[in-house]
Amino acid sequence: MIADVRTYTLFPRKLPQYLDLFEKHALPVMRAHGMQLDRYFVAKIGPLNQVVHIWNYESLADLEAKRNARDADPKWAEYLAMTDGLVLAQENKIMEDARFSLPDDVIRARGDASRSR
Repeated sequence: MIADVRTYTLFPRKLPQYLDLFEKHALPVMRAHGMQLDRYFVAKIGPLNQVVHIWNYESLADLEAKRNARDADPKWAEYLAMTDGLVLAQENKIMEDARFSLPDDVIRARGDASRSR
């Protein structure tokens, strides 16, 4: 399992518009293509005008296949056009769980093999 952790910095005063567009237009397209949203955060302290969202995938190949399907969807292009000029910067990281951060039942199911990473 991997997590795609994405941080977007928006232009000042554009956050409410961006969140509305994301919820109404992007999220349905992404879910239709099997993309699994783990969490979506809005910065309250620290750098402002930021959102952080985390998406879970089985592997990099799974991520690429789902992104390719999403990118081919005309509704995705419509969403991108609607948000043009709202995002100042984007950062993304591909992360994997440290073996001790997994739920206990997953650690037990994996056995000692997962502890040797």
